[in-house]
Amino acid sequence: MNGLSSTEMARCCLLLLSLMLVPTSAHGEDFTRTAVISNINKRIKREWIWNKMHIIEEHNGTLPHHVGRITSTIRNPNAKYVLEGEGAGTLFRVEDSTGDVSANERLDREKKAEYHLKAHILDRFTNKSLEQPSVFRIIVYDINDNAPVFVQKVFNGSVLEMSPLGTSVTKVTAVDADDPTILGNTRVSYKVIQGNQYFKIDDTGTIYTAVPDLDREKTPVYTIVVEAVDGHGLHSEESGTATVRISLTDINDNFPTFRKKNFHFEVPENTRLDGEVGRLEVEDIDEPQNRNTKYSFVQGPYQDTFRIEPNPFTNEGIIRPKKPLDFEKVSSYKFDVEATDADINYAYSRTKGSKSIASVTIKVLDVDEPPVFSQPFYIFEVQEESDIKKVIGSVSAHDPDRAKRQIRYHILRSNYFKISTKGHIFALKPLDREESAWHNITVAANELEQDRIVPNLETHVPVYIKVTDINDNAPEFADVYNPRVCENAAPGKTVIMISAVDKDEMSPGVKFKFSLVSEESNFTLIDNHDSTANVTVKYGQFNRELVKTHYLPIIISDNGSPQQSSTNTLAIHVCKCNEEGDFTFCEEPAKQMGVSVQALLAILVCILTIIVIMVLIVMRKRHRKDLNILRKNVTDIHEQLVAYDEEGGGEMDTTSYDVSVLNSVRQTSMRSPRMTMENRPCVYSRVQKPPGNGISGTGEMGIMIEMKKDEADNDGDLLPYDTLHIYGYEGAESIAESLSSLGSGSSDSDIDYDFLNDWGPRFKMLAELYGLEPSEDLLY
Repeated sequence: MNGLSSTEMARCCLLLLSLMLVPTSAHGEDFTRTAVISNINKRIKREWIWNKMHIIEEHNGTLPHHVGRITSTIRNPNAKYVLEGEGAGTLFRVEDSTGDVSANERLDREKKAEYHLKAHILDRFTNKSLEQPSVFRIIVYDINDNAPVFVQKVFNGSVLEMSPLGTSVTKVTAVDADDPTILGNTRVSYKVIQGNQYFKIDDTGTIYTAVPDLDREKTPVYTIVVEAVDGHGLHSEESGTATVRISLTDINDNFPTFRKKNFHFEVPENTRLDGEVGRLEVEDIDEPQNRNTKYSFVQGPYQDTFRIEPNPFTNEGIIRPKKPLDFEKVSSYKFDVEATDADINYAYSRTKGSKSIASVTIKVLDVDEPPVFSQPFYIFEVQEESDIKKVIGSVSAHDPDRAKRQIRYHILRSNYFKISTKGHIFALKPLDREESAWHNITVAANELEQDRIVPNLETHVPVYIKVTDINDNAPEFADVYNPRVCENAAPGKTVIMISAVDKDEMSPGVKFKFSLVSEESNFTLIDNHDSTANVTVKYGQFNRELVKTHYLPIIISDNGSPQQSSTNTLAIHVCKCNEEGDFTFCEEPAKQMGVSVQALLAILVCILTIIVIMVLIVMRKRHRKDLNILRKNVTDIHEQLVAYDEEGGGEMDTTSYDVSVLNSVRQTSMRSPRMTMENRPCVYSRVQKPPGNGISGTGEMGIMIEMKKDEADNDGDLLPYDTLHIYGYEGAESIAESLSSLGSGSSDSDIDYDFLNDWGPRFKMLAELYGLEPSEDLLY
């Protein structure tokens, strides 16, 4: 009742007084009670009089321990209280008659800080709700029962070595699960419990250096342990500590030092300029990115001979030659080298101002080297058309080794020059500047040992030979002139201005003079004294009907030594002109087409190629036709032979051949009836007679015979080539007697033709014609 206000208490008293005055009859009681309750409902609003409870976590009292009581303004002896929600019936329970709420377990705020439940007032007999349910909260009060916990067990940090005292390294963080609204429960403080002689930590968890001279080269990594405690000093060994790994970042604070005091190297004398002589090893305890060793010569005259190149990866000093080494001149070098680091941080260096010096000895090894020319290249001049016995120039090479072997020279791939054993260069033939003004040759030098060339010891040198000019070419017209003159031209009329050129070297002092071969012409020549001349009309009035073109020979001479001159003819065409002097009609000869020799050769090659292709095509067609002829019988072959009545080839040949002889052969040896000839040209008549007198073995006739012989040698299936159409080219004027056997049958010769059977397939048919029985009388 402590939670009721004075107004509510007055209402309760009024309700009790009304109940006491109500009649006692059953019906009247019920009616009156109902009326009164209804009256009161209109005036009084029932409600719960609380909305939250509080409980301390981890309560040490006996279980269950009282949490609070739920109450309402309703007053009903049959009312009972029921809980619903989080933990209802298990974690929390309620006395149904009194509304006292108890906790069956100790509560932990860090697990759950607040519970939401719903309270019901029900009629104990009917389980009907007497009032709307009310939602309330049970809040768990915090106690400082949790130690701070680091967010991670291991932290990492880094700091430059040699950093000043109090330099920030890294920051650690620990959290406390207690209620931060309660003063002191979540306040965390830190301390270094291991490694505190090198580092310290503040209340924010920031770690600082405690000493100013942390050296990475001594201790690159430090491992410390920090502890976190809350405001009441609560801590746990398990969760209140963390490990911090602190790495020292390197700075360039150490000088390089040579690993040895003396370095010895051996190198062949033919080492290239970019080659390697040796490597100087140094030790720098800094990290590779902070190693920047520089090498320098302390003393000695060999700074122009060698250079030391630092290797950015290994920090070594690579010695390389700056000029060629020569064992014969210097066989050993000795000098001192200093190693420094220009980028070192002197403020933190423990070896401030120290230097490292080492002695270097280089021994040069002798190598059998190729010859060395006295010059890297040679330039000579020779006058064109000079005597080939005259020395153009000389080259010289020597053996750089102590052996001093003899040298032999030769020129590589040149058709113009040769070289003697002494290195003198001669021309193989007179040189022509107009053909080539410069010649570039390569001379090779080899070492000799017992008059034999030592292999792999050859040196080349370029030689440039300039051919100087002499005045050996006569001047000529500078252009192809085509002058024209009017038939009614007046005396003194300029026809054309001519100039000249010379194939020789045209120096500024070259002058050309012009003169006429003869003064007996209607033209005169005026020399302008500037290497040009004007051709003018002397008398005038040309007779075009009589002479349409005048040829004017002009002598052009130069002022060289010896003087050269040439005669060039100028063709001047006489033309009809109008009154204004303009040309109206000229009959000019056809201009010659300027075709170079290369173009003519190309045209000839094309023509010959076409002729060869055509001959091959004709021969192929003829070959096919001859194969068709072979498929015929013997009568057909004789029919073609006797039907052939063309005369022989020469112009003086008018006797021809006696075809009747062949007819007699056909009648006596071939008994089969003659077949009707088809009206078609003879196959053999397609071979044209070559021009000329037909002498065998010369000119086109010789080519024809050789061609036919090749055909016969390569094709055994063709007709015998001792036929009329082949040897018909022999004329009466031939210096060689006839090779044909057709005419020999008319004589009384007793020649045995059985040898024709041994001549192969190409004379097979001829052997059949001549190889008859001895008793048969064959007339040819």
